[in-house]
Amino acid sequence: MKIVVIGGTGLIGSNAVAKLRAEGHEAVPAAPSTGVNTLTGEGLKEVLQGADVLVDVSNSPSFADDDVMDFFTTSTTNLTAAAEEAGVGHYVALSIVGIDRMPDIGYYRAKVAQEGILRGAGLPHSIIRATQFFEFAGGIADMCTADGVVRLPAAKAQPMAAADVSTAVARTAAAEPFNGIFEIAGPESLGLDEWIRTVLESRQDARTVVTDPDALFFGGVPGQTALLPGPDVRLAQTRLAAWLTAQGEK
Repeated sequence: MKIVVIGGTGLIGSNAVAKLRAEGHEAVPAAPSTGVNTLTGEGLKEVLQGADVLVDVSNSPSFADDDVMDFFTTSTTNLTAAAEEAGVGHYVALSIVGIDRMPDIGYYRAKVAQEGILRGAGLPHSIIRATQFFEFAGGIADMCTADGVVRLPAAKAQPMAAADVSTAVARTAAAEPFNGIFEIAGPESLGLDEWIRTVLESRQDARTVVTDPDALFFGGVPGQTALLPGPDVRLAQTRLAAWLTAQGEK
């Protein structure tokens, strides 16, 4: 099949493209650097010509509330219209576990809006909600650091390796449309504080991680289970310790 991957030059997209190509598909990465701009619509008609599947793993260049909302609503509106015009038979979108439980986080509100536009378009689709990636640990620590101390709530999460996310995206793209939402997550439940503390210790980062129930996470305070998937989640295999070892960090 011809599978166009919007955001196909990024962390998840580039790995998904490689996996799809290894399976014999014509996987086409699409991004501003390849001449495809989802905000303006530039290049969409051309890249989707003859496409069987569209995969959207793109991300906003700015995480400011208004910017991220504009990005996901504008780009998804343009993508669904272009996909319908091109006769695309399957639209796959990557989203986030728990976005509908934390409306105080602007990024999550934007992802909810993105999902709503896709579902409302009436296209055959699959929405994959993933938990946080192991690869985000450093950025989370930096965001939550003040005066050399990392403050995080003990809310539970099931983070996963980006490679496992890419595998799920590729498999979904090559399959029949799910026509709904399903969740993927890592195999173990960890407190946000525990997860980040483990990663920093493995990197010999001297910062102290303090457990603070009032600490903000992306601008909101998550409930104890707000970031956890539901009972029907599809679990990945990579555990945090194995990922750290593979990174040469433990």
